[in-house]
Amino acid sequence: MGKILPGLIVYSDELNHASMIAGIRNSGCEKRIFRHNDLAHLEALLAADDAAAPKLIAFESVYSMEGDVAPIAAICDLADKYNALTYLDEVHAVGMYGPRGGGISDAHGLADRLTIIEGTLGKAFGVMGGYIAADQVIIDVIRSYAPGFIFTTSLSPVLVAGALASVRHLKASSVERDGQQAAAARLKAMFADAGLPVMLGDTHIVPLMVGDPVKAKRISDILLAEYGVYVQPINYPTVPRGTERLRFTPGPAHDDAMMRELTDALVEIWDRMALRLAA
Repeated sequence: MGKILPGLIVYSDELNHASMIAGIRNSGCEKRIFRHNDLAHLEALLAADDAAAPKLIAFESVYSMEGDVAPIAAICDLADKYNALTYLDEVHAVGMYGPRGGGISDAHGLADRLTIIEGTLGKAFGVMGGYIAADQVIIDVIRSYAPGFIFTTSLSPVLVAGALASVRHLKASSVERDGQQAAAARLKAMFADAGLPVMLGDTHIVPLMVGDPVKAKRISDILLAEYGVYVQPINYPTVPRGTERLRFTPGPAHDDAMMRELTDALVEIWDRMALRLAA
């Protein structure tokens, strides 16, 4: 976008994914960083710049390390007010939210208000690759100017077939979405009841705060070696120092017995490592 909109200013949420940050840097555009989901700060930055300058607001729907959700409608209102484009990353939401699996914007009936929506064919769709959705003019521009697209080999036919099958299924079926949301709610409740430091939210992401990189790695190692459970420790620079955590994402096939075993294992490890549980 920076190549065809001279003077473009990008307004980026401070918790945007590293891939978005890299894309903004590679564009060479001016950028402004607004505090996470802080609408007042975003508006102050928009208002401070030249009203005639082209603008783009880049943000995510579900933030994968926090498990919280962006105020999409309010950001779209600001974009309308300040004549800005919008770029929404729905990577952690496509397939998992909305009546057709289009993401949070689909669930809230807001997809038509966004300029560009980014998604992935991994995660919920279970294959690999990614996509953007936008109007025909923007798609043609990106096809013509984006080196990341131009110089990338196309997906193989077998991957495309798998992705199409997944997308078609999840457009028609809500069983998996409903099952995942129910599993995530139960796991959060189990963690909270056990006194584990779960970060509560309304999404399928269940972060467990540790606050120490060495201990987060040690907990992950014990879970795998002794309990046969693999969970990734999330350390700096993915999250700020002092907020290291484990991140769980239960699926619709995880039943209560599995989640109870996990909760019991974590309580044992917390006790072994003399970590604090809530009263």
